[in-house]
Amino acid sequence: MAVTAQMVKELREKTGAGMMDCKKALTENDGDMDKAIDWLREKGISKAAKKADRIAAEGLTHIETKGNEAVIVEVNSETDFVAKNDSFKNLIAEIAKHLLETKPASAEDALKQTMTGQSIPVEEYINNAIAKIGEKISLRRFSILEKEDQDAFGAYLHMGGRIGVLSVIGGSTDEELAKDVSMHVAAVNPRYINRDQVSEEEVAREKEVLTQQALNEGKPEKIVEKMVTGRINKYFEEICLVDQGFVKDPDQKVGKYVESKGGTVKGFVRYEVGEGMEKREENFADEVMSQVKK
Repeated sequence: MAVTAQMVKELREKTGAGMMDCKKALTENDGDMDKAIDWLREKGISKAAKKADRIAAEGLTHIETKGNEAVIVEVNSETDFVAKNDSFKNLIAEIAKHLLETKPASAEDALKQTMTGQSIPVEEYINNAIAKIGEKISLRRFSILEKEDQDAFGAYLHMGGRIGVLSVIGGSTDEELAKDVSMHVAAVNPRYINRDQVSEEEVAREKEVLTQQALNEGKPEKIVEKMVTGRINKYFEEICLVDQGFVKDPDQKVGKYVESKGGTVKGFVRYEVGEGMEKREENFADEVMSQVKK
């Protein structure tokens, strides 16, 4: 029996499983809806679907490098306990290797790809892990960076991967230097490499705020401009990596430190697990009791 788009849609609505999983379930069962539902349940995929509305704001970041390419990825789980599990760590490592191998355009595209070394989509690969681990797991984001032969990657994972930083230092193959820069980024969280990356709109907005602050402080208008210039420079030091005091030597700017080693900062990506996401506010003990009562 031919599987139609309407049949796939109906099965998705009934089970909450992914489109590819629903299509496969119907194909495997000759279009029989009830058997397809059972097939999804047997595979643990419907269990994964039930967890789709759960909040997964814990998890880990992970970094894989291969030659002149590297990927940093964040995969989320519901609890920190699962994030410390070896099965979860292996899962994120395998996903990272897949991303580096295939270089999808987005996390959504990645989920549709056939998992490297497997015969199933990445989405199904993750759903199988959900069935085993018992928590919602999601591929949130990733970034792939490239370097030249004379450059170095700096890979740093803080607190086992709660914060991950991948940096690229140009003109130097010193990986320790690159790692030092990544450690700084993890600690200080700059938003840009240098002042050139800050938009004119952001600078203008900040100057407007600083000008009004100075006027509200009762400063004479003739010295407000000088004050704003000084304060905007301080603002750049707060948000631009090369202008920040290096964490290992606060008297030296990061940019100057890297230059003294013969390199330049070409780029960085910093992921902090769960940043910007809704957090679980349940008390863990209460959650355990709620499960016991079911």
